[in-house]
Amino acid sequence: MEFFVGTTPAQRSQNQLLRQYLRELDMTYDSLARAVSNVAAENGEVLRTNKSAVAHWIAGTEPEDRTILYIVEALSRRAGRTISPRRLGFRDVAQLLLPVQHPGQSAAVLSRMDLERPGVLAAAVYTVTAAQVPLTYDPEPVSRLLRASSGCARIGSQDVSVVRTVTQAFASADEILGGGHGLSTVATYLADTAAPMLSGRFATEKVRCEAFAAASELAWLLGWKHHDLGHEGAAQQYYLLGYQLAMEADPQAHAAWMMRAIAHQALSLNHPQHGLVILQKALQQARGSLDGSTEALLHITQARAHAALQERTLAARALLAAEDALRRPAEPQPSYSRLMGPPQAAVDSHTARTLTEIGDHAGAAHRHRAAFASWDLRMYPRVHLLTHMDLGDSLAAQAHADEAINAWNQAVDLAEGLDSGRSRSAFESIRSTLSIYRRRRVPGAAGLAQRVHDLAS
Repeated sequence: MEFFVGTTPAQRSQNQLLRQYLRELDMTYDSLARAVSNVAAENGEVLRTNKSAVAHWIAGTEPEDRTILYIVEALSRRAGRTISPRRLGFRDVAQLLLPVQHPGQSAAVLSRMDLERPGVLAAAVYTVTAAQVPLTYDPEPVSRLLRASSGCARIGSQDVSVVRTVTQAFASADEILGGGHGLSTVATYLADTAAPMLSGRFATEKVRCEAFAAASELAWLLGWKHHDLGHEGAAQQYYLLGYQLAMEADPQAHAAWMMRAIAHQALSLNHPQHGLVILQKALQQARGSLDGSTEALLHITQARAHAALQERTLAARALLAAEDALRRPAEPQPSYSRLMGPPQAAVDSHTARTLTEIGDHAGAAHRHRAAFASWDLRMYPRVHLLTHMDLGDSLAAQAHADEAINAWNQAVDLAEGLDSGRSRSAFESIRSTLSIYRRRRVPGAAGLAQRVHDLAS
């Protein structure tokens, strides 16, 4: 539902700037309404904007702040450049943008906002422009600033080890209880412990790099937790922070890993072309410095992007590259990519999703079943839940209704106590299929529909 705020009809004047931009960009009221709704959907909001709402904006009615940000993002994408609310005839609306000068300060600002103004951070809007930051980022000014502003506290390897231990513990809990569990606690730890550490005096250059790497891993975890909750704008901010921190730690392998996180988010929000460009730069930047497991995870994400673009041959090559990387002689896998879980398991899951994108539902079902053996159920119940949902989708696409219902029922069995927006979205996505099954009197469909309804209530 669209709400309007601002002046009365007698007081407002027409928004000629917005009208002019629509003409320049060859957009109708309908096309803008669809674009705005799509941006809202990416950010976890159902916005039923239509051409009537656009007509109200043209007439001078200003929408809510969050809707203005959706309009700005939709038109910026169409124009291929950033457009401000003012240039569209709207009031200024603050979009969360982290300063790029000092990642330690950025970490403190972002995590404090998570604690003190969580509604503001959760309302941050994902933007394609911000996703392109790694393509043009210059780390030199930041590095000079950081080295010139060291504090008094002496930081050693033990301090870094504690941060990594805490990150791993909360990453494990995240997989069991969902992104909503412990979010404020992790943000507090970043604000009070990890961020101040970055301004200390380091025992050695190696310790300095490890400290920034550990902080980057913690930022990644907070991004992942927000992504799981459907807070895509907040997740993007943490991923960009993690990338900036990784550039201080290791501008080849670790930075490439954080670029993969940024690309993966773009892919999950239906921007495969943007994700692919970032992945290609990541692989080029890290050539020769990645261990086999980490490289496999970059290639498998690349395969998904190609598949989403229906580039089947390139997707197949990327799948083979991932498998080849996994078969390389064992090399130490860095802690940042270990946070994703067993590499073979991740490759199985993402291979299945790649095959789904190109319409090979039988192959996808096979790889989803393989993934169950790769992911330890006790450690990764959320992965099992989402895999059961994906398997059910693959079976439904092959008209195996009974088997699909069985897979989805197993997912519901795992949902209790899990605070995960992705899981809720997965259950929501099967409602229409279940309605069809119920009309066809498919056995078990009515009972499953009731279980899904009970989860949402």
